[in-house]
Amino acid sequence: MAVGQIRVQTENIFPIIKKFLYSEHDIFIRELISNAVDASQKIKTLSSIGEAKGDLGELRIDVSIDKENKTITIEDRGVGMTSEEVDKYLNQLAFSGAEEFLNKYKDANIIGHFGLGFYSAFMVSDKVDVYTKSYKDAPAAHWSCDGSPSFDLEQIEKEERGTKIVLHINSDSEEFLDNDKIRHKLEKFCKFLPIPIFFEDKQINNTEPIWTKKPSELTDEDYKNFYKELYPFGETPLFWIHLNVDYPFNLTGILYFPKIKQSYEIQKDKIQLYSNQVFVTDEVKDIVPEFLMLLHGVIDSPDIPLNVSRSYLQGDPNVRKINSYITKKVSDKLEEIFKNDRKSFEEKWESIGLFVKYGMITDDKFLEKAAKYFIMQDAKDEKAFYTIDEYKTTTEALQKNKDGKYVILYTTDPVQQDAYIKAAQAKDFKVVRFETIVDSAFINNMEMKWSDVQFTRVDADIVDNLIDKNENIDSVLSKEETEKLKSLFDIKVNGLNVTVDVKGLSAESAPVIATRPEFMRRMKDMGAVGGGMTSFYATMPDEVTLTVNGNHPIYETLLKEENKEQQEKQIHNLADLALLSQGLLKGSNLTEFINRSVELMK
Repeated sequence: MAVGQIRVQTENIFPIIKKFLYSEHDIFIRELISNAVDASQKIKTLSSIGEAKGDLGELRIDVSIDKENKTITIEDRGVGMTSEEVDKYLNQLAFSGAEEFLNKYKDANIIGHFGLGFYSAFMVSDKVDVYTKSYKDAPAAHWSCDGSPSFDLEQIEKEERGTKIVLHINSDSEEFLDNDKIRHKLEKFCKFLPIPIFFEDKQINNTEPIWTKKPSELTDEDYKNFYKELYPFGETPLFWIHLNVDYPFNLTGILYFPKIKQSYEIQKDKIQLYSNQVFVTDEVKDIVPEFLMLLHGVIDSPDIPLNVSRSYLQGDPNVRKINSYITKKVSDKLEEIFKNDRKSFEEKWESIGLFVKYGMITDDKFLEKAAKYFIMQDAKDEKAFYTIDEYKTTTEALQKNKDGKYVILYTTDPVQQDAYIKAAQAKDFKVVRFETIVDSAFINNMEMKWSDVQFTRVDADIVDNLIDKNENIDSVLSKEETEKLKSLFDIKVNGLNVTVDVKGLSAESAPVIATRPEFMRRMKDMGAVGGGMTSFYATMPDEVTLTVNGNHPIYETLLKEENKEQQEKQIHNLADLALLSQGLLKGSNLTEFINRSVELMK
């Protein structure tokens, strides 16, 4: 067996760094500014323990562009480096000065860990110059490298402590010599860094974002103003959750519940991830549970494991712990509002409901807690809401079927389904609203998870059959009259499979009621939206049952009509009216109905 050491050809390293170190070249701004922040934080730490003597002066970072000479300069007034430290830190790839400093000064607030960030400069530069003077009593140094494995290092005169990095921008990266572009990148990556950053003589960052403070120090206005800072054009959020934990992991942040008036307004990727106030990404999948990706805000954690580009999460138990912690905090907050101010909770339900339902579908632990504050809005009384337990108690006597399940009657469109809702309410049934884009999936999921519940849309059957109790009303029609009526209603409608059933309903019920089987309708609805296996159902004709109310007095007249053509037109119109109530009369069928109605009026 051979044992040896992997050999690295240094002349091949820089081409790899230039091309592949980071997926996006603009990341050099974040890396170099982060290094400058670290240098500033180091001198603060050293000064606080007496290792750095003298006046710290103004700690700030200045960024400037020289378009004529095609350079970008980043200058700090931090700890600086001696010639020996330059040789140690800049000439050794992946040797992290920040990591070494952290090992020595455990409580220092340092960003860097990998020792590669500085080399991102070569992704956009033909040459990099570093001018630096240490806080120690040592000569200043100048380091220069053109992207080859060779470098120049010499002593120079420099009055002020700190480091100045000059990037000589290459021809492929001259876009970064645009002031607006650099300002935009600084605002994106460095907006909340703890050391003041100046560009064009203006400070571009907020060094003390509110997530770094204690909740007790903040007012509601502070939280609202910070939301405006994050989302200048956003509406005032419903409420927020301040995250602040230091064990078993470090995590701070603010999560906001946005107002969502329409389901189509849902937007993901609105949560920004930071590490020690450095922007990392707005793709927080895995850290934040999927259903909470609809929230807005900021999460900051130095304990979230990231690769060298800080762009993608690596698998780690801490991520799962953080995920569970955020879920618990959100659930606790929702329960607190529900218990302490139910009216306010109900007023916000239009927006809150999306999060709650989405969470109940995707997270069983959340489902268990959310069942306490999940509410359903009454179809007619907009101020009436029921928890699942309240609905069961209210409907115990009337809405349990022969299998002992509670039947939750719901509407997806209170306007279109108004006649069906009124028919159900006439029997004292409770009908609730399920109108959002997540409701179809929610209903299917909850039927599997709640064994004692069955959801039935209010237009899924005639009102007498919505609660299956094997109870029937006798029809006043004779067998011959029933068969005749059935044959008269045997009409053909494009795109529909129509089945006719003549039943004895109450005389007050409609003469004809069109219904669609609950299962088939759900499959078609899901197929139209989701594709996959259910897309098969989307292409199938609608299954419709026309239930003819044999006890309605209109048939006493219609069955005696001697003008067969007139009789057929009137019967067809009754059928079309029923189909129209379900939104199933379209195109040429609708045109024929209109023309026929005009003829009958003549």
